[in-house]
Amino acid sequence: MAEIAENRMGTEPIPTLLIKTAVPLMLSLLANNLYNMVDSIFISHVSEDALTALSMASPVQQLMAALGCGIAVGLNAAVSRALGEKNREKVKKTASAAIFLGICAWLLIILCSVLSVRKYFYWQAEGNQVIAEYGISYLRICMLFSLGQMMQWVFDRLIIASGKTMLFLATLGTAAGVNLILDPILIFGYLGFAPMGTAGAAVATVIGQCCGAVLGVVLNLRYNKEIPIAFTLRQDKHMLLAILRVGIPTSIMQALVSLMGIAMNTILYGFSSTAVAVYGICARIQNLAGIPVHGIDNGLIPIVAYNYGAQKRKRVDESIRLAFLYAMILTGIVTILLEIFPVSVLNLFDATETMRAIGTPAIRILAVSWLLSVFEFVISTTFQALGNGSYSMYVTVARQVILPISFAFLLSRTGNLNMVWLAFVAAEILTIPLIFYLLGRMKGVYYNGNYAKSNL
Repeated sequence: MAEIAENRMGTEPIPTLLIKTAVPLMLSLLANNLYNMVDSIFISHVSEDALTALSMASPVQQLMAALGCGIAVGLNAAVSRALGEKNREKVKKTASAAIFLGICAWLLIILCSVLSVRKYFYWQAEGNQVIAEYGISYLRICMLFSLGQMMQWVFDRLIIASGKTMLFLATLGTAAGVNLILDPILIFGYLGFAPMGTAGAAVATVIGQCCGAVLGVVLNLRYNKEIPIAFTLRQDKHMLLAILRVGIPTSIMQALVSLMGIAMNTILYGFSSTAVAVYGICARIQNLAGIPVHGIDNGLIPIVAYNYGAQKRKRVDESIRLAFLYAMILTGIVTILLEIFPVSVLNLFDATETMRAIGTPAIRILAVSWLLSVFEFVISTTFQALGNGSYSMYVTVARQVILPISFAFLLSRTGNLNMVWLAFVAAEILTIPLIFYLLGRMKGVYYNGNYAKSNL
């Protein structure tokens, strides 16, 4: 069996390692989410209908991301475990399998674009042709040219798995920078370009993703020698299954979350199209507010997976405890800011008086639910890192699909829009008992001896 040397995932002190791994990820996520936020800010100056169209497109984009995220999470866990086992050949085959799955995901997205985009928008917009056409022109471009997005998922996670997160920052920062530069030029028609509106935002997005993907390939080949890249169409089925075993539950739960977005848009459209636009703004804000926990979680996966593969179980326990502590502190700070300055945030989106009236309580209520979600995010990530994606799926489906949709539908019957936002808080609270139940089962299945008594 070919071997590779121990890397810093198994040797560096956990507090330092978690910070070094998470901070670059947070910065890269900040860059990524800022250009999504800027997309919406620019589009809000086109019209409220255009902003509503982007809100309706968001769940479909989440479905696309679900495919890439599933492959990425499965790849991250499988490669990190192989690195911990010091099995170089297994690492090589896993990387090749992930590239193959990314190409398959892109082809599936193209098929879905051809068959369903127009039907989807005319259904969601209830025949409003202006909103539908804005959405179709935006989403069709994002889907047809999504190969860059899929490859960026794969090559970024190869970098993360070996602990070289500063390289990951370079790839995602490049994608974000290109998007930010091109957005106003293509949306409003500067520098001699014709104004393209929502289509311009889409073109800027896919060009940025392709630039990030190309840089990811280059950086992996030149600087990530721990993970050899040698793509072939003759894939090792065991490596494909290793990725899919974790990745499929992750993709399913992310896909279900996107379906929740579609259901919420449908419920909110019953109040007004402005409510849908506000929900889209809140989704963008949530992505920014969730950067601390997502950055820490993404940094946690390779640390836990590597040390679990290397049989260093005390390091696994310590990393999980510290991840929860760091995430709570950082998310708490963000929550306080959102409670104090919701109107200032809404004004970035050229908010009308009606939008401010709807959006102010929405942001304040949803900020509470985002803080409550920290514990559930950290434990779900732990399930993924230890190779049990199904438990993570159960938690996500409960807190982001079944419970919020059920409560939102019931509370919408009151005719009070603010009651609908409370559905998300109730969902987070009622998921906590499920977390503890699954955590108990996880200990019984995976741990033995002294490790069973650890403070996970």
